[in-house]
Parts: sequence; structure tokens; C-alpha cells
Amino acid sequence: MRYQQTFSDIEYANRKRVTKRESFLNMMDTIIPWAEWVELIRPFYPKGEQGRPPRGIELMLRMYLLQVWFNLSDEMVEDSIYDSYAMRSFAGLDFFEKQVPDATTLLKFRHLLEKHQIGEQIFKAINGFLEANGCMMRGGTIVDATILNAPSSTKNASGERDPEMHSTKKGNQWYFGMKAHIGVDAGSGYTHTLEVTAANEHDVTKASELIRQDDEVVYGDAGYHGIEKREEIMNDPQKSEIDYRINERAGKVKRLPEGPCREFEQELERRKSSVRSKVEHPFRIVKMLFGYKKVVYRGLSKNLNRLHVLFGSANLLMWAWAGCPQR
Repeated sequence: MRYQQTFSDIEYANRKRVTKRESFLNMMDTIIPWAEWVELIRPFYPKGEQGRPPRGIELMLRMYLLQVWFNLSDEMVEDSIYDSYAMRSFAGLDFFEKQVPDATTLLKFRHLLEKHQIGEQIFKAINGFLEANGCMMRGGTIVDATILNAPSSTKNASGERDPEMHSTKKGNQWYFGMKAHIGVDAGSGYTHTLEVTAANEHDVTKASELIRQDDEVVYGDAGYHGIEKREEIMNDPQKSEIDYRINERAGKVKRLPEGPCREFEQELERRKSSVRSKVEHPFRIVKMLFGYKKVVYRGLSKNLNRLHVLFGSANLLMWAWAGCPQR
């Protein structure tokens, strides 16, 4: 999406350096297949046959991505585009011709994406591209989960907490919210599968859904002990034959007597962890770079749609960082 340059654009081009935000947005603008993503939305988008003509799909999609990447509310996206030159350029808006769609318009667009699960379609399209270009390997998966906090206060219109969120204890700390379960390709580190549950559901209960049919080995932390004995694994001819390389609990290795046996177990655990550490990279991008440390919406389905876009964007970002050719 391009617009005619103004005097302010020319003046801004003479600045001494490019900000990190602008560099990030320019990179994402280059690698995202906009025409493909627009066509995913078009069948569900209003045709404008009645009432006011709808805004362009690509403009609304760009606004939505700004909201997801910078963890902004509907109102803040509108304000940020007016305030930030980098965001205005990414949105492709020329204020001589058109203004920023208001927060209500973005809200309706977001609800449309959530209703038709467009986030999952975008996630699958990104992974399909990575597989077609030989970037995502096969044969091994790393499984893990992370807790995302939700507001525990009851000071709201309904006077109650989100019924789809629950409390859980990790270490000596209690958390209220949901869990994001991901399956990551053991070779490349890209996220290939995503599921969400309430926070009180154990990690291992979703592990079977994170494993691909052609996987031969699965890595996981100590929370996945006993995965090979679960009914859904034992009853699956392919998954029951997988080599499950699950890290032992730290205390078990420490209790071994000094000697070759303990050294062997320590080296084995180190090698498992060296592979399993790849699962932390997508979590780091989503939580630290995109700022998604807390649940944004009520209910699991809305947050799942946003997480699909976030983890798909993380895959694209990792692909760009790896120096892969621009599409």
C-alpha cells in the first residue's frame, strides 16, 4: 500500500537514523504477502451494498496487525497512527485523501476475524509457506506451555471473573488466567501447532494435539513425564511409537552417586535441554517483543485468534532474522 509523498515525507526521510519501530514495520511490510492475506478475509468482508461503503480490507488488516504487534487497544491504535509517522506510513494513509478508521470500525473488523477464525488461517498460511520453501523441517517436535495472566478483579459490569479462566499454582506463586500450549519444530524452532486452555489444565493433557503425524521424536520438560502412558498416545499407532525424550526432574539426577553414571545422565539431560531450548524463542518474541504477557480479552476463543496471529508473526520474524530471502 503506497501513497503520494508529501513535503513532510521528504523532510522525514532526511533524519539521521531510522528508529527500531520503523525498521521493524518496514521489514514486516516487505515480507508479508498482503494479497494472499486479503483474500482470506474477502469472502467474509461486507460488500458495501447497503449503508456506508466499508474501508479497504488491507488498511483494516494493517491497523489490526499494529494493534497485535504493539499490544494496543482499539482507541490507542487510532491515536498511535495519528501520532506516529512510522505507523502512518505502514498503514499507507495520506491525510489529504482519507483519515484513520475509528476505533469502532476496528472493533467490528476484529470481531469479524475472530468469528471466522482468520487468525488460524493466517497462521497456517505462514507455516505452509515455510514448509514449501524448506524452512520448516519434519520428524521432531518440542512441546511446552506458558501461563498468561488474566484480570482477577471482580470490579466489572458482571461482578465476576472470566468463567473460562482458572487459577493454578506454579512454584510458590498462584496465577489466574489461561495457558498457551505450542508445538515447535525441533529442527527449525518455528511454531507449527497452537492450543489454549484454562491455566489449571496440566501441560501433558494437550500434548497429543501438538504432535504431528510424521514426528519420530518429541522433546519436553519434566511436566510431560508419563506422556507415553496416556490413553490418547497409546491408542494411536503412530504416536505410540514415538521416542519421547523428556527431561528428568532436577532432583533425580542430583541424587545419583558421584561417578560415570551421574556424568552420563547429566550429559544426556544437557543434550535434551539444548534442543528443547528452541521452544523458548517464540515465547520470548510473543511476550517480550510483542508485549503479550497478559490476556487481552475475555474468553479463550478471542485470545486464541490473537495468539495465532502473534505466533505466526513470530515465525515470520524468525525467518527474516535468519537471513532468508524476502518473498
